Amino acid sequence: MASNGKSSDGNLSSSLTDLMTSLMVIFVLLLVATLNNMSVEGENTRNDILKDVRSALKSDLAVEKIEAKEDKEDPLGIIIIVPENLFGFETGKSDVPLGGVKFLQKFVPILVSLACDKYKDKINSIVVEGHADSRGSDELNLRLSQERAMSVAQKILETPELQNESRKKRFLKLLSANGRGKWEPFLDEYNNEDQERSRRVVFKVKIRSSEQMRNS
Repeated sequence: MASNGKSSDGNLSSSLTDLMTSLMVIFVLLLVATLNNMSVEGENTRNDILKDVRSALKSDLAVEKIEAKEDKEDPLGIIIIVPENLFGFETGKSDVPLGGVKFLQKFVPILVSLACDKYKDKINSIVVEGHADSRGSDELNLRLSQERAMSVAQKILETPELQNESRKKRFLKLLSANGRGKWEPFLDEYNNEDQERSRRVVFKVKIRSSEQMRNS
């Protein structure tokens, strides 16, 4: 009888173990499916915004040939690359050149419309990145690139589209400026630095994740 009792206990224990294992597998599969759906939803939103950005650039800034593309390092990121002739900073200076000012007068309304209207609950951040060429010390270039990014951000805030206080407040929550120094030079086809093109500005738009949108 004792032997039968031990056998029954063993079978029960084995059955419970199998049940717990099955439940764990189901939980893991559900979690993976949920995370995958959230990732797909976020990427779909990114693609919708990217399509709108490209359409707006094509119609309003076709001559300037601005490039908007996916950020290969971030599935929820968009990179907007401004040609060097528009933000061709003078060596050692951070003043926004005239071409850059004229570009911002056309480009900022696009950003403001996306961030404050159509996708106001879906954009997480807008980063202005300043870059310097390889000449000079690391410390100098880091400071210079940060100053360039700040100068561009300030010009953005001075545009007519952001003189409305409520819109300006909303946009300020998204906007930041970041200096990258000389660590990401612009390389030509021979892998040599193009110093003039290295002194540039890049805009990075980050889409909110599905989790962030659900918790807001």
